[in-house]
Amino acid sequence: MPEVTVIPATKAFHSKLPNNTKIIRKVAAYARVSTDSEEQLTSYEAQVDYYTKYIRSNPDWQFVEVYTDEGISATNTKHRSGFNRMINDALDGKIDLIVTKSVSRFARNTVDSLTAVRKLKECGTEVFFEKENIYTFDSKGELLITIMSSLAQEESRSISENVTWGQRKRFADGKVSLPYKSFLGYKKGKDGLPEIVPEEAETVRIIYRLFIGGRTVNYIANHLTKQGILTPRGKNKWQSSTVESILTNEKYKGSAILQKKFTVDFLTKKMKVNEGEVPQYYVEHSHPAIIAPEEWEAVQKEMKLRKSNGSHRNSLSPFSSKIICGDCGSFYGSKVWHSTDKYRRVIWQCNNKFKNEKRCTTAHLNEESIKELFIKALGRLTKNRGELINTCEILTAELSDTAAIDAKIREHQAEMELTAELIKRLIAENANAPLNQVDFNREYDGLVERFTKATEKCEKLQRQKLRRLHQSDITSSFATEIKALPRLNIQCSDRLWLNLIDTATVYGDEKIVFRFKNGMEIEEDF
Repeated sequence: MPEVTVIPATKAFHSKLPNNTKIIRKVAAYARVSTDSEEQLTSYEAQVDYYTKYIRSNPDWQFVEVYTDEGISATNTKHRSGFNRMINDALDGKIDLIVTKSVSRFARNTVDSLTAVRKLKECGTEVFFEKENIYTFDSKGELLITIMSSLAQEESRSISENVTWGQRKRFADGKVSLPYKSFLGYKKGKDGLPEIVPEEAETVRIIYRLFIGGRTVNYIANHLTKQGILTPRGKNKWQSSTVESILTNEKYKGSAILQKKFTVDFLTKKMKVNEGEVPQYYVEHSHPAIIAPEEWEAVQKEMKLRKSNGSHRNSLSPFSSKIICGDCGSFYGSKVWHSTDKYRRVIWQCNNKFKNEKRCTTAHLNEESIKELFIKALGRLTKNRGELINTCEILTAELSDTAAIDAKIREHQAEMELTAELIKRLIAENANAPLNQVDFNREYDGLVERFTKATEKCEKLQRQKLRRLHQSDITSSFATEIKALPRLNIQCSDRLWLNLIDTATVYGDEKIVFRFKNGMEIEEDF
């Protein structure tokens, strides 16, 4: 039978140094907290202090650094700069041992955790998880890490699902929360709901007024930048996409569509636009409105109209989306002729002039001609200036007087309250002593129909009121502009055009009809 003699190992497996050699290990620590609350930050500072003292107190250890990540979730390590820097330093041979609080603080993702540990192991760096008392160089280390990481991952899944459930419960209850740091016009109120910031709200109103007055999103962005008004994120330069986002966000009319996006994967935190995969919630009157709903709807129609008619969204001209082709109804757009020679000039013509089967007969116009025709029409409009201003003031007063509408609204609201009370009584009566269900259903349906009709009438009157007030504002601004006009030598300006003109329609018989914002129309030949 063969004889076997065991030759003992003379070097440490990982360090390759002779056994019994005293080694001063280069030791670092890793600390992380997952939120930015004051309580957690205190814990974070305590961890840094604790590990600094802990490493320095061991004579066999040489303190390297406490690597930290503050306020970052640990479901993956992709965006953890402190963690990644520590791994790179270990791979460069600067660290022999990493001390951390627990597996869940190191990583909540099994794959990330094991990948990091194995990578560190290959370069001779050990990890010590204090809470679980695991050294990764132990024979049981990797098995324990796998188990603990899996548990941590499931804990993360559970937390994610609970958070998602909580968010959807808030959505279903109609509770609105805004990203206040990047949302213009609102701040978080004492009751936790959005509260209007007056200065920022005025900027929002300016954006809406300029757009409905004919300005493009690009013009508005440049205007706000020149005025030194900061963007929602506090930057100096406005982008047209930011302006368009404000113009199309329903939250400015006091409503909210909730769950526009949702989290696809709790590990990657990848978000996706909700295209019907999960429920959405539309909440009306969820918070104070900055823009009247009627005005908001008008802006959406204008936005849709400009895009459908091929309006030059980035044009800076006040004529954009104002001049209409009398043949096909499309907007006029600017075109450059002889762009590279001395005969260069800008003309305006129907955007669809050559797109339809039948070519539009409307003529092209240059900017000087448009301005001259406008001033001519304005002169005729203001021939009896005093009478015009007086008419506008009377109309403004009539439109702003909504007392009769308010009285009708109160009547319908009273009807709604009465009907709601009758429904409650009927349900209570049926619960205490069951009625004939045929009679109950008939009476119940009748009351519901009565309540619905009162609600619809009330909402119709409220829309009518908003339209009147909106038109009152337009007429008042129109009168103010007319009052400020000089008696002689009126000059065309962007402000004058935008504040006075609703549309200018060009016809094939060389006529143009200017429709002013007070509703009057003046026809001019060219």
